[in-house]
Amino acid sequence: MTIRLLLADDHPVVRAGLRAVLETEPGLLVVAETATAQGAVDRAAAGDIDVVLMDLQFGRGMGGAEATARITARPGAPRVLIVTTYDSDADTLPAIEAGATGYLLKDAPPEDLAAAVRTAAAGRTTLAPSVADRLMNRLRTPGTALTRRETEVLTLVAGGLSNQAIGHRLHLTEGTVKSHLARIYTKLGVDSRTAAVAAATDLGLIRR
Repeated sequence: MTIRLLLADDHPVVRAGLRAVLETEPGLLVVAETATAQGAVDRAAAGDIDVVLMDLQFGRGMGGAEATARITARPGAPRVLIVTTYDSDADTLPAIEAGATGYLLKDAPPEDLAAAVRTAAAGRTTLAPSVADRLMNRLRTPGTALTRRETEVLTLVAGGLSNQAIGHRLHLTEGTVKSHLARIYTKLGVDSRTAAVAAATDLGLIRR
């Protein structure tokens, strides 16, 4: 049975590379491409796609995680396989929570990409090794893992935002932001914003 694919990435060279790899594989057929997340949502709704290969970053507008959530929320939706350069918790957790079946990095060997597509089409999960390792560590040591909200707060701290600006961005009070930061400091064993950002970056919790 032919597995019908949609490529969603805002870089034409990446889409061309993915198509070149996938179309040499028996049983895989690229039926459409799109450069925007909204385009992926719209095209996936047509009903003739089995697997969407989704990037996470699309410049302006909707991101890949939100697009994944919209696609997978529909009855009979295609599977979504994330194919991206980012493997931090700040990227992987929202995508997985949005319903992605798999998560692969763009430097994966061609044979791994083809295998991940077939695995996703069958409804099974494939994770990049670095992603799988960190998810296992979260399960083994849940008390030290940052929550999604804590990860969001720390990502904005890394971006240079003040507590007040973070609260405005995330619709939280400044006191709530401070509470999140206090828990982050405890979990990471640090006592400052700079140290928290450095530790989280080294651990792969937020993007470098």
